Amino acid sequence: MAPAVKVTWPGLGPSDLRVRACREADPSVVRRLLAIALVLEGTNRAAAATAGGMDRQTLRDWVHRYNERGPAGLSDGTHTGRPALLTAPQQAQVAAWVEAGPDPAVDGVVRWRRVDLAAKVEAEFGVRLAERTVGELLRRLGFRRLSARPQHPRQDAASR
Repeated sequence: MAPAVKVTWPGLGPSDLRVRACREADPSVVRRLLAIALVLEGTNRAAAATAGGMDRQTLRDWVHRYNERGPAGLSDGTHTGRPALLTAPQQAQVAAWVEAGPDPAVDGVVRWRRVDLAAKVEAEFGVRLAERTVGELLRRLGFRRLSARPQHPRQDAASR
């Protein structure tokens, strides 16, 4: 049988944790608060963990975080994620390329496609990007997947 988990954070009883859970916006924190309230009421760890939608070891880990930091320790915190492949100045340069459009003589294309931009980024910055990543970058930079209706270079402007 696993030893009982001990809640040592001072000043908050089970009813206080339930009131705090009612005011909490994050559902994960609500489940953790209610599970700890059950532990404080004397419920065994397995039953409290099941009621909180977790296993016994996870409940034990959350109780240890609660004992160290109080109710603020029950939130997941921020996740930084993977760092960007391109720096802010490089992203600004990509935006400038898109705004200016390609030069057919230099770039070999008449309009930018994601694959073309990925090749230019790799040639200029040495960073290989997937087409999908280029699309996500363009959306973050405020560009949408819209293109102007193509016009022939010798089209008469008066005929439009």
